[in-house]
Amino acid sequence: MKIHEYQGKAILREYGVAVPDGFPAFTVDEAVKVYNKLNSKVAIVKAQIHAGGRGKGGGVKLAHSRDEVERLANELLGMTLVTHQTGPGGKEVQRLLIEQGIDIDRELYAGIVLDRESRKYAFMVSTEGGMEIEKVAAETPEKIIKEWIDPSIGLQSYQLRNLVFGLGLKGTQVKNGIKILNALWKVFVEKDCSLIEINPLVVTKDDNVIALDSKINFDDNGLFRHKELLDLRDTTEEDPAEVEAGKHQLNYIKLDGNVGCMVNGAGLAMATMDIIKLYGGEPANFLDVGGVANAETVANGFKIILSDPNVKTILINIFGGIVRCDRVAQGVINAMETVAVKIPVIVRLEGTNAKEAADLLNNSTLDFLVAHSFEEAAQKSVKAAKEAK
Repeated sequence: MKIHEYQGKAILREYGVAVPDGFPAFTVDEAVKVYNKLNSKVAIVKAQIHAGGRGKGGGVKLAHSRDEVERLANELLGMTLVTHQTGPGGKEVQRLLIEQGIDIDRELYAGIVLDRESRKYAFMVSTEGGMEIEKVAAETPEKIIKEWIDPSIGLQSYQLRNLVFGLGLKGTQVKNGIKILNALWKVFVEKDCSLIEINPLVVTKDDNVIALDSKINFDDNGLFRHKELLDLRDTTEEDPAEVEAGKHQLNYIKLDGNVGCMVNGAGLAMATMDIIKLYGGEPANFLDVGGVANAETVANGFKIILSDPNVKTILINIFGGIVRCDRVAQGVINAMETVAVKIPVIVRLEGTNAKEAADLLNNSTLDFLVAHSFEEAAQKSVKAAKEAK
């Protein structure tokens, strides 16, 4: 789960991380009131969306007066902000963060993420703050200092010192840097985060170290331990189909292709997308219906897949282990009697009672393309999508 910058900074503040004074604003009037509340002549007006690159996209502005804050708030609220992370469609700005200006001396970078290959956490810092870390990694990887943290041991003192000195901090900056990096680690662990990124982390003219930005993502699997975090969710920033799928306990992720996929089990879903690519097609989504593929589940799956106008065909690929294939087939038939599906549907059912399931589908008055193997299912799906296109 992603949250906005101002929400992340509120959490960081609780852990003793120094952040600029600032407050969210949902209207122009609120933006002006926030500016009047801040003890700063210079204010930063920042668009709040779940994407990076806001500054380059024109979503971060400097204001020197009340009137300027009002003008910028008028410009930003309601605009469609396009960045390298939003895609060409961009995202509508519905809220702002108004915060005090900071007298910056240096811009740095700090981030923590799970490194799946090493099965450890990677704590990264760089002196190249304010830049896209991906660009730094590609062009000057030596400027990224990394410490791999064993989750069973945690962040060690020597690692913390390596990170701080890697940032080139000196004098009182060292003490401030140790405090802020240690606090970031505590937030990451105690809140079950999957990502924390501070870009830039700045050193001020008076040697303070401040988190000028905040990007925090939480591991969805840990949210049951943090009910308070659920109030921070902004569903307007998420894909509507993914939000709807969550209401029905379906795991759905929209992709860019035209072959809709409805599969039980994450592993089989990944394999299904792979084989569609192998035969020259493009999957339109990842959709795992879980262990029970009954009529209601399938119907909800159809509705979610069909909400994507790019979908030209649907592949239903079910392995019947615990769930019987004939029950799944009947569920598919019942679902298609209630949901108007006007594109080709390819069904491949394998496992318990697969033959009975095939008989049910073949004897149905509904129009199915039944596949008897994984390869045949993929080939028929790709062909149907290309013919529709």
